[in-house]
Amino acid sequence: MLERPPIPTKDESSQALDIAFAFLEDNPDGRESFNNAYFEIRKVNSEYPYWDKVKYIKTALGLNNRILWFALKYLRQSNRIFLNFGKIQFNFTVTDEIFELLHYFDMNIGGSLISEQIIPSENKNAYLISSIMEEAIASSQMEGAATTRKVAKDMLRKNEKPKNKGQQMIFNNYSTMNYVKNLSKDDFTVERLKEIHRSMTVNTLDNENDAGKIRQHDEIYVMDSITGDIAHIPPHHNELEALLADLERFFNKHTTPFIHPIVKAIIVHFMLSYIHPFVDGNGRTARSLFYWYMMKRGYWLVEYMSISRIIFKIKKQYENAFLHTEYDNNDLTYFILYNLRKMKVAFEELKVYIDHKISENKSTLLLAKIKGINQRQAQIIMILHEKPNTFFSVKEIENRFSISNFTARADLDGLVKLGYLSEVQLNKVKRNYVKSDKFDDLLKETS
Repeated sequence: MLERPPIPTKDESSQALDIAFAFLEDNPDGRESFNNAYFEIRKVNSEYPYWDKVKYIKTALGLNNRILWFALKYLRQSNRIFLNFGKIQFNFTVTDEIFELLHYFDMNIGGSLISEQIIPSENKNAYLISSIMEEAIASSQMEGAATTRKVAKDMLRKNEKPKNKGQQMIFNNYSTMNYVKNLSKDDFTVERLKEIHRSMTVNTLDNENDAGKIRQHDEIYVMDSITGDIAHIPPHHNELEALLADLERFFNKHTTPFIHPIVKAIIVHFMLSYIHPFVDGNGRTARSLFYWYMMKRGYWLVEYMSISRIIFKIKKQYENAFLHTEYDNNDLTYFILYNLRKMKVAFEELKVYIDHKISENKSTLLLAKIKGINQRQAQIIMILHEKPNTFFSVKEIENRFSISNFTARADLDGLVKLGYLSEVQLNKVKRNYVKSDKFDDLLKETS
């Protein structure tokens, strides 16, 4: 179980206060020592560590770790912003790292940035569909959806009916994310929140009546995924109405003092999870609100970034960011920094992914020179060349390339006529398309 921070004695508070703010008037002989300590704690504070790290830090001046922690706490209080939700007060500090990361995102993922500078216009829909799938899969896996990424992607691309609860969670998440991206100009309401939760959890809850319904009891606990201990006890159900009303105002209204939109989106994410208004599905719903608010404030590129996929790799750090906030006097800075750092990783991965796809497209452009085929058909040929056992359905081609049913059928039928594909009739209505016996010979003729 995560250790809670210590409580200072009166003497420890006095020593920490002197170090944090370099009060030297009464100690002129110790000026150099205090100055060194002053700069050292600022260096330690740059990464905003929690007590579980601070207690093991070895400083050059040999500061007592408890004193170091209390000095950090005083330092952090000097630039604090406070927020109230219901009867609960939260706070955060905008650190140098937060300023730097926010500037980075403002320059790269929002505002008047022209999308084609990062994402080639001819592939925008395909990239968007793929990223929403990745986000839906990872966000659901974080909540226990037991299925592989490959199986889940095949299900979504082929528009197959979910076979189990895990696949249903992913299908719901994917449908809800597509719904949320159309809300970018809408205000948050509790009724809209219920709609999102209902869409996110249909056919996945123990009691189907809980979908889209604010909980009316307190028989719910958030457990540590590793130890099984109780990590968070949500607010009493009688407090939910006031908490959600404050969240609604926070989402829709400008705040004083100004809070950067990305920071607000992260706080919205945290608060929905903290309030825990539903019996289940709060985490998935909270992450969808994050995307909603980001798009509402003009950060369009977030649609193409699967942040949950990055978080899912080390889920324990995500959980600890929640706990650090709650255990350290509701200091949201831990959760804000964690999410900003993961957002940067997600954006860097997106750039690598797009570079890879641009390289792939150069190869498909060479194939597209084959008489009678378009670039989508060239990509289908490229996929079969790399993965010969792949089979396609019309619905999968619709989803993969974001095209109409008519266009998808025309693309596939065109490749059949050219000899690259063969039809496999599954029943009176449904058929799949596979690599033909002449595929390799035809490809050699084009090289």
